[in-house]
Amino acid sequence: MERDGQLELYDRLAARLKEAHSRVCSPHIPQSARVPLARKLLVITAASKHDLAGAERRLERLMADIGEGRFSAAAGDVRTDGTP
Repeated sequence: MERDGQLELYDRLAARLKEAHSRVCSPHIPQSARVPLARKLLVITAASKHDLAGAERRLERLMADIGEGRFSAAAGDVRTDGTP
């Protein structure tokens, strides 16, 4: 039973990671923020191999930041309108 739950979590996380990668590549994300966001996604993907639940929480926070227009760029946090 626990294994079935873990497989469901893995499937859900894989689908969310795919969605996140698509959102990061969208034209709504400033070019300066794409590389740092892609790196964060790679870290979350790597973490998912050891801690599915933790990776899902981190991905949820990242998706919320993207949804609210908060992107981490090289010069600091930047919103979609370019303000810090």
